[in-house]
Amino acid sequence: MVDGQLVNSPLDILIVGAGFGGVYMLYHLRKLGFSVRVFEAASDLGGVWRNNFYPGARVDSEVPVYDLSLEELWRDWTWTEKYPGYEELRRYFDYIDQKLDVKKDVSFNKRVVTAHFKVGVDRWRVMAEDGTVVYPRFLVLCIGFAAKAYTPHLKGIEHFHGVSHHTAEWPEKGLDLKGKRVGVIGTGASGVQVIQEIAKDVEQLSIFQRTPNFAMAMQQTKLDKFGQEKMKALYPAIFERRRETFFGYSYEPLIKNLLDATASERLLHFEEQWTSGGFRYLIRNYADIGLNQAANDEVYEFWKNKVRERLHDPALQEKLAPSIPPHPFGAKRPSLEQNYYEVYNRPNVDLIDLGQCPITEVTPRGILTADGVEHKLDVIIFATGFDSVTGGITQIDICGLGGKSIKDKWAEGVATNLGLTTASFPNMFFTYGPQAPTAFSNGPTCIEIQGDWIINCIKHMMSNDLTYIDAREEAEQEWRQQVLSLGSMSLANKAETSWYYGSNIPGKVVEPYMFMGGVQNYDKTITEVASQGYVVGFDLCSNTP
Repeated sequence: MVDGQLVNSPLDILIVGAGFGGVYMLYHLRKLGFSVRVFEAASDLGGVWRNNFYPGARVDSEVPVYDLSLEELWRDWTWTEKYPGYEELRRYFDYIDQKLDVKKDVSFNKRVVTAHFKVGVDRWRVMAEDGTVVYPRFLVLCIGFAAKAYTPHLKGIEHFHGVSHHTAEWPEKGLDLKGKRVGVIGTGASGVQVIQEIAKDVEQLSIFQRTPNFAMAMQQTKLDKFGQEKMKALYPAIFERRRETFFGYSYEPLIKNLLDATASERLLHFEEQWTSGGFRYLIRNYADIGLNQAANDEVYEFWKNKVRERLHDPALQEKLAPSIPPHPFGAKRPSLEQNYYEVYNRPNVDLIDLGQCPITEVTPRGILTADGVEHKLDVIIFATGFDSVTGGITQIDICGLGGKSIKDKWAEGVATNLGLTTASFPNMFFTYGPQAPTAFSNGPTCIEIQGDWIINCIKHMMSNDLTYIDAREEAEQEWRQQVLSLGSMSLANKAETSWYYGSNIPGKVVEPYMFMGGVQNYDKTITEVASQGYVVGFDLCSNTP
């Protein structure tokens, strides 16, 4: 296609990804009259909930905080559980399409493989795996932080006679595990969920744990239509409030530091938050638990005692809730559980501590550990997480000015401006990714804050006949230093292997990958840049400089 045809390309915006972020962006940009298209690698809407449908998969943020804030959606929608499972979340996306008619502008089974910026015409050349090529003015990546599954290579896996799957690559038709000998490698969020779901059905469950999950009580509850209808009068306030809090929920950390409270006050507060469930025990706790080790130790001790009282075997108590924690409480993302710890009291469940007895190799019949034991298995489930935050972006061949790829640019450390753009990649934005609140925020909160900024930026540019916006290198270096500084102050940096810092992926730069300064502060910062016409930290013009 020649440059003249590029200039006349009718596509204003290409969005990559049809999850919460992609749907939200499409809805608002389309309302403004722009030509918008979404490319989605999967076969339907849902994003992370289209790809993650292993047994037990469910969200760990409660509704309605996990809703999109559009009244067109929440007014007539009713959830059945406080923490919905993937089936209900998929139905929610079907409902979104019924209400907003989004699918007409989404191309499914379109995995983007290359995106190259065309200097002089200020457009991206984007190609999908099937050869489809489009030339949008703006490229918006709504890929999310968990788009690239990570499966560690185990010696001998190719010789295993059974079945093996990563939780994010579950067979669409499902997998019958009843009466099978199943091994689960990993006890992060997906591991906890699949373990507590399948334990009752399998013949034998062997769990291979590197680090214990500091899982907290979900306190799941069923919801009815009457209660939700009554509560909907408060929904606008809830959605506004979540943008005002540190973690994007409707509740906040306490202002008081832990040791400023009496022992009895602390104990009663811990008990109240634990009973309330969800992330409250971590988030709605004393102000300094993420910064002060002594305060963190007391929070851990309460958690340890809560867990140990549910485990019958003293050896399992030490493995799952050790006397000396391997890292500070909250340094790695804790999961929410319903009956996870009771699973370990079952006679058909074994826990293998990989710290003491690592995997040597996979044999045709199972997994061999360093003690010489061959754990015979029919199925191996890799609950080993993701190349989080950056992996979904860098797996695409994205090239900006000078032909340098984003993978090469970020190879020695991530640099973005505001967690929204990166220098030398003009007219490209991303949401729920690196150097934004992301995993330190409720998902829809972060997505809508960033989405509104991008939407308003594109509107500003189109209204002022601007065809080009690019972050300045000095601005992204300032933002990078702020992200690194915040990350260095947090106790989270004491976790030996954590996707928060990229240390779960061999060879990946170990550094803070997210902004830890609070959702409300992030919102204020990027809103201030927008209020000044996007001139602070960016170059804007009508042609490529």
